[in-house]
Amino acid sequence: MTTVTPGQAGATVLDLRLVPAALTCWTVTAAGILFGVAGSLAAMAASVATTAAIGWWGGRGRDRRRGRDPRSAERRAVVAGVSAVLVVGGGFAVAVALRVDAVRQHPVVGYLGEVTAVVVAPTETPRVLEGGRTMFRGSLLELDGARSTGKVLVFASGAEYAGLTAGQPAAFRAQVSTPKRRDLTVAVLSAKGEPTVGAAAPIHRAAHHLRARFAHAARMVLPVDQAAVLPALVLGDTSTVAGQTTAEFRASGLTHLTAVSGANVTIVCGAVLLTAALIGPRAAVGLAAVTLVGFVVVVQPSPSVLRAAVMGAITLLAVLSHRRRQALPALSATVIVLMVGAPDLAVDVGFALSASATAALVLIAPAWSRRLAARGWPRPLADAVSIALAAQLVTAPLVAGISGSVSLVGVVANLLVAPVIPPITVLGTAAAALCPLWPAGAELLIRFTGPEVWWLLSVARWAANVPAASVPVPSGLAGVGTVAVAALGVAAVWQWTCRPGMTRSSGEPTGNRPAPDLG
Repeated sequence: MTTVTPGQAGATVLDLRLVPAALTCWTVTAAGILFGVAGSLAAMAASVATTAAIGWWGGRGRDRRRGRDPRSAERRAVVAGVSAVLVVGGGFAVAVALRVDAVRQHPVVGYLGEVTAVVVAPTETPRVLEGGRTMFRGSLLELDGARSTGKVLVFASGAEYAGLTAGQPAAFRAQVSTPKRRDLTVAVLSAKGEPTVGAAAPIHRAAHHLRARFAHAARMVLPVDQAAVLPALVLGDTSTVAGQTTAEFRASGLTHLTAVSGANVTIVCGAVLLTAALIGPRAAVGLAAVTLVGFVVVVQPSPSVLRAAVMGAITLLAVLSHRRRQALPALSATVIVLMVGAPDLAVDVGFALSASATAALVLIAPAWSRRLAARGWPRPLADAVSIALAAQLVTAPLVAGISGSVSLVGVVANLLVAPVIPPITVLGTAAAALCPLWPAGAELLIRFTGPEVWWLLSVARWAANVPAASVPVPSGLAGVGTVAVAALGVAAVWQWTCRPGMTRSSGEPTGNRPAPDLG
């Protein structure tokens, strides 16, 4: 199934053939994790009905435009689409049912409410919560002396737990309890006593050493507030970010900058690809691939980082090829592959935010940017405004459902800081790579990030102090629905506002000629 973007001749044709399969596998997997077999079946039925309705309506309009009987090819297309959705949905429904059953039948269930010996390897850097407790997600390696597997969430107290690194096994005794969230986590472990810490794999140790050296170098050359936030902006390390800074970033809609996202990957790989003029395009692509792998390892290959790497690679593909036709099938295929390899991402809010933002950058932002450019806007400004607004509108409902608030200054704040994000990311990443080889050179690069980080912190502080910077909304599904309706309204108004001028005689776009002032 394809669709054509309205406008001038030669408009972009969007390849939507994989979209129904991607949405079906995502919704079926999420419903199966949250609501069991009944949820998977309900999601599959909804996908079939939606596919049939869209296929019937689209085929009917296409056949009428071509002067054919709307019923001729319509039935075959609808049957083919529904059959594909049934096959994909059925396969993923069975797969997620097996995964959920494996969690329910996991041996750790027999230890609920008891204290037992476990060995866990963190999959992320532990976070220190309010009150001094430490929390981290990890992989269960041993349970009561026997080998085991499964995702666990660990809560602990003590500096030994806070000092663990990703991939470093730790043996301790823990009380086992049932997870509160349905995300394929097998148990929540409350650590008792001190851990016996093992050695992480060499690659994890090297990554931890590099992160520590980068944070130390930042403290040596930058003011305290800037040194605390730079590792978060570059490597996603928020362990030193002050609580006040976190609150300011949340109120100003800039929280996404302190987590590794597809944008980080796109900027880093895009900077590497600029070397194509010196080393050739093939070598540049290979160097970008090596850089991507190294970046993921240093940042820590948690599911969220892997998701960001994949989404960033897709965005980079769209930017380099200038073909949304290629990017959308790539995004759909990526969703399908991730649902196969990491089905827990189906209920991960970060995955939903990343996928929806990537789709907005591929589908919505380019069209809005072209329309603004046709009205006489400078192309860089049109791109920046379109990207910021599209990403903000698409992700606002999910953010509202999580936090119970909506930032009204998010678009403005993101526009103001957009120019400084690439230099911070490129210079910071280069400095991190130089830390173990040439510390003085790394510190010099970090010094050049000082003005940009200062500007970012100043914008966050200003935006957070604006009256009514964020508005409270209902949390959960009510907030998602409320903000989604408001976002659709804003998108409709913006779509009408940025449309190109039309000639009165032919009704065709006037190109770069500004629209008449009707006010």
